[in-house]
Parts: sequence; structure tokens; C-alpha cells
Amino acid sequence: MKINYKILPDDELLIKLSENNTDAFNEIYNRYWNVMFMSAYNVLRDREPCMDIVQELFIWLWEHRNQLDIASLKPYLMVAVKFKVANFIRSGKVRDSFFEKLKQTEEPYELAQDSLEVKELMAMINHFTNQLPEKCRKVFLLSRQEHLSNKEIAERLGISVKTVENQMTIAIKKMRSSLTRISSFLLLFL
Repeated sequence: MKINYKILPDDELLIKLSENNTDAFNEIYNRYWNVMFMSAYNVLRDREPCMDIVQELFIWLWEHRNQLDIASLKPYLMVAVKFKVANFIRSGKVRDSFFEKLKQTEEPYELAQDSLEVKELMAMINHFTNQLPEKCRKVFLLSRQEHLSNKEIAERLGISVKTVENQMTIAIKKMRSSLTRISSFLLLFL
């Protein structure tokens, strides 16, 4: 009996992939190539490097098929694309015009609030925020959620602007540290 790979859930495809099943790999490729490409394209706006990034990720996936430990395939692939895009930008391969276009953009890119990636990112930020000391958390949330200036935050909380700046510095340093640990972990698999 022939297996219909189109109806298999991701976890079963991953099992079959680890067994060197090319049909499972092809289904993963067909299922996620477009969404991965669009994720990269939404940032880079350049077709060729986006295609290269997605292809490199699928090559990596095939080459490491026997060592994969992926709990959820789509979010894993989407994070992998984001890291590859970030590495591409950091490497200086992005044209200067990209940054010029970004400066000229009047409206920020809006993400669908119900997408799995956004929900996971929001959960990570909420978890991080909940780990902050109370005063630091209040300052961070007023800055990032209510978009208040340091002066407005100081007035609302009855503290000095310098205290607001210090608390934001603490929050940002802690967030960077957390993100560095997470990205270092993920880069082990990329």
C-alpha cells in the first residue's frame, strides 16, 4: 500500500526522514518551501538570496536527517530562516538599497497576530518580562507596550528619568543575554 505523504503530520514525516525516506523529505520541501521563502523575502526583498537561504536550509535538513531532534517542524524551519537571514544581513551581503528602502517605509511590517511564529515570540517575550524585577518590568512594559518616552514613564511612576534609563538598560541587557543563549542553542542545529 502506497503512503500518502501529503496527509502525514510533521512528526511522522520527521521519523520517515530520519529513516532516509526521500518521499518524506520531498513532502516537507513541498509543504514548507514557499512559506520559508516568503519569510526570507519579506525581509530581504531579493529573490536570489532568499532562494539560496531556503535551499541551504533544506540541504542542511537532509544532511542532518539522522541527528534531528525537532519538536515542531514548521516553527523550527521558520526560526532557521530568520537566523539565516540575520546571518546574511550581518555578513554584509545585503545591498545598501535595502537599508534605504527600509528608511523610506512609512508603515512598519505588520505580522498576523494569530501566526504560530508571532505567538511563540510573544510567549518568549512574556516569559522574559515576567522574569524581570518589578520596577524593571513596569518600566519595560510602559516603554514597549504603551510606547511612552522615558520622561513620561518617569512621571507616571514618580521616579527620575535616570532611573528609567537604568531600568531599561538592565531589561535590555537581560533580554540580549537570554536571546544570545537561545540563538547559540539554535545555531548548533543550523
